[in-house]
Amino acid sequence: MNAGNQGITIKRVYARKRSRDILRSQLTPAKKRGGGPRLQQCPPARRLGSIMADIKDAEYCSDSEDLFGGYDSILEDSSFLAKLDDAENNERQHDVQSASNDWKQSCEDILTDSILDSLGDEPLDLPVSQLQFQEQVRENVKRSRLQEGTKTSTPFRNPDGTEKERNVPDTTQRQSNVRKSMADRVKRTMLRNAAAPLNVSRAVVLKEAVVSKEISVAMQAMETVCPDTPDLGPFFGLPTKVKDLMCELRGIKNLYDWQETCLNLDCVQQRTNLIYSLPTSGGKTLVAEILILRELLCRKKDCLFVLPYISLVQEKVRGLATFGLELDFMVEEYAGSKGKFPPVKRRNKSSLYIATIEKAHSLINSLIETNRIGNIGLVVVDELHMLGDGSRGAIIEMTLAKILYISKTTQIIGMSATLGNIKDLQTFLKAENYTNDFRPVQLKEYVKLKDTIYEVDPREEECFRFSRPLNFKYSSAMQKIDPDHVVALVTEVIPGHSCLVFCPTKKNCENVAGMICKYLKEGFLQHREAEKASLLRDLMDSGNGCMCPVLRRTVPYGLAYHHSGLTNEERKLIEEAYSSGVLCLLTCTSTLAAGINLPARRVILRSPYVATDFLKRSQYKQMVGRAGRAGIDTVGESILILQDKDRHMAKTLVCAPMENCYSNLMHDDERASWDSSCPSLD
Repeated sequence: MNAGNQGITIKRVYARKRSRDILRSQLTPAKKRGGGPRLQQCPPARRLGSIMADIKDAEYCSDSEDLFGGYDSILEDSSFLAKLDDAENNERQHDVQSASNDWKQSCEDILTDSILDSLGDEPLDLPVSQLQFQEQVRENVKRSRLQEGTKTSTPFRNPDGTEKERNVPDTTQRQSNVRKSMADRVKRTMLRNAAAPLNVSRAVVLKEAVVSKEISVAMQAMETVCPDTPDLGPFFGLPTKVKDLMCELRGIKNLYDWQETCLNLDCVQQRTNLIYSLPTSGGKTLVAEILILRELLCRKKDCLFVLPYISLVQEKVRGLATFGLELDFMVEEYAGSKGKFPPVKRRNKSSLYIATIEKAHSLINSLIETNRIGNIGLVVVDELHMLGDGSRGAIIEMTLAKILYISKTTQIIGMSATLGNIKDLQTFLKAENYTNDFRPVQLKEYVKLKDTIYEVDPREEECFRFSRPLNFKYSSAMQKIDPDHVVALVTEVIPGHSCLVFCPTKKNCENVAGMICKYLKEGFLQHREAEKASLLRDLMDSGNGCMCPVLRRTVPYGLAYHHSGLTNEERKLIEEAYSSGVLCLLTCTSTLAAGINLPARRVILRSPYVATDFLKRSQYKQMVGRAGRAGIDTVGESILILQDKDRHMAKTLVCAPMENCYSNLMHDDERASWDSSCPSLD
């Protein structure tokens, strides 16, 4: 309550007090007119000084006039004065309560500002996963201000440092740019929302209490873990809310047998390092996510998830952002130009860093320099076989070596579908190994030579067994444009089923998509026509009115290309359309093979090359592993298109064992050059 309001309230109280005293003096018992004493003059001691200085006593207490005209029957009611006192007390209590409320509001405003000042050194830049929450807060602020329509007491500081207050209308406050950055507004709104009573149902409160209790029980169980009790909580050491989210967001109700076995391994319970290897589409990532959530929620430690490509990082951030909002942890993207070094230090929340190989290395370096490497409780490396992949493999190796040497409490989990010399990797990482050949959907591998399809069979001497000829009539002109019979292979499955066509270059992706459209029938245009028109509008909006001419021509047929040339928004729209069946075919580069959740009924490898390099066995397995959609298809097919000159090399590609992983920190030629340049110790 400001000084002006306090003065007005004091004047009212003293004025009522003066009126009461005068009235009481006038109601003193008097005799009939003509005899006895008159009304007594008010004693000077009851004057109110400066407040009533201009009013004389005679105006209220006259010796020459009886105010009641000699009629004293009003005094017969002895409770009148008591009623007057009660009314006065009620009015005084009302004023005191009003003054108290104003004072309380003023204190809350001052306290809020003091809290904001103390938080001034903590940055409030929310990561990608929490942008949705920020937008929601912004809408709530706008809605609440429009509904209130009242003035807000806003304290501010004088130049000399003292505080005073002013009344600022909400409209002016919204337009002002003084201390109104987005960070300050979000902070103030969150603080006031936290202090305000919320209309939360009792069921929600009880549910949150149960989740907190389950996490507490899981934390205690993890501290006293023993082999006899492998399952630490309702859902592998996690609260049932996590299981509900898995069912609601992913449609996962039960885990595969191998997943339960892996999560209950002694090395997992005792937090030692682990390498596990299974075929693609076997559910490896789900195991890693459960272990990450356990570390974030139960042990309150940060986690690092290392993925090989930017597209994989972005997909994983989108997939785990909702879990972060629901379970109250941060999901931060470290890919491309995104990510801070060192990362923002959160006070009460754990962080999940999802990073590419290069960004993960920089992140670990910054944490080591700031003595914060101990905050990382778990590091998960997907596609661990890339450790033997040139310079990028060397970066993975350096990152893991630093963690092993400096942090003794950080657990390392490595997973891959294609690992050769697992024993060597176990020795390097000091890890246990778990291997299984489970695959939920059967995969059949084929190759195409000329116009004949052969099935891959390692038991055959030539590795290939005749399967069937192609039944598609080609004209001479069409044969020149499509000598590899790609149109014949894709039209066998689309639009009823999905198809992926892997191409060696980005330009080839666009060319193949455009070529296929030339020979598709008009019926493809009518398949889910309205949804494809909506997709075209969304693509146009994402490009501010511009769109790639190749996509403009192919999307109406249900086709699109997928490579690193797409913007993030275009990639997201195309992936969602493909997953929902609006698009039935994607022409793509090899990056889509590394874990992006876009499986297909049939996968076609346009060539056994990536750019000019012949495919490795691990790359081939990653690509063909996209075939087969769990829960949708009962079988998956892969077809590798070969030329006669590549037939011999293809035998090794499809039938040979996995390549071994070797260190790339120093190649043989580099080591020899370094040895020759060093002076002799003699």
